[in-house]
Amino acid sequence: MTQSLVSVGFFLVLIMCVPLALKWLRKQGLQNSHDLAPQSRIVSALAVGPHQRVVTVEVGAQDARVRLTLGVTAQAISLLHTQALAGAVDTATVSSLSAATVDTK
Repeated sequence: MTQSLVSVGFFLVLIMCVPLALKWLRKQGLQNSHDLAPQSRIVSALAVGPHQRVVTVEVGAQDARVRLTLGVTAQAISLLHTQALAGAVDTATVSSLSAATVDTK
C-alpha cells in the first residue's frame, strides 16, 4: 500500500513539473534565437481563381534580398519573376531560382 502511494505521489510531482520545464525550455529557446532575423516575408498575395494565387515574397539575407513572384496552385508552385532588391546578388542564384518549379503533390 505504501509503495503504491509513493509511486502515485512521485507521478503527481512529475506531472506538476512538466509546465515549469516547458516554460524554462521556451525561455531558453528565445534567448538563443534573438540574433536570427526572419529570412522570408510575404509582400502580397492576389487570388486569381478559386485555387490559384499570385504571391510575392522577399527571401535572403538583409544584404542580398531577392523578391520572387510565384504562381501558386493546388498542384504546384511556379516561379514567375525574380527581382534583386538591395546589394549585390549572385546571378547564378537568381538564374537557378528562375528555372525552379516546385511540385506540391
